[in-house]
Amino acid sequence: MSVQHITCIVCPRGCALEVDAQAGTVTGNSCKRGAEYGIAEATNPTRTLTTTVRVVDENGEPLDVAPVRTAAPIPKGSLFDAMKVVDAVRAVKPIRRGDVIVPNILNTGVDVIATRDLL
Repeated sequence: MSVQHITCIVCPRGCALEVDAQAGTVTGNSCKRGAEYGIAEATNPTRTLTTTVRVVDENGEPLDVAPVRTAAPIPKGSLFDAMKVVDAVRAVKPIRRGDVIVPNILNTGVDVIATRDLL
């Protein structure tokens, strides 16, 4: 594996990292968190999925959409599959912020939760 060039997003500084994941080395970071981020991004990149889910009433009639996100980051390579799952969901109103909309998405151990009340 060759050296990867990654811009650190841990803080506003935006350090230009050079990461050799095979050797476990990071250069260009100004702090310890940057080194940890560089190794994690090079070996197992994760992202928080933010999207919307369709909301229906108790009769299944479409009403609105509600904003949702994963409760923790999931593997970056799983984002499109996770979107397919969320797209198929029809949440029933009322929804409260923090409600679990999709439990354990793609067996990642991470729930998709509502980020706003929709009463």
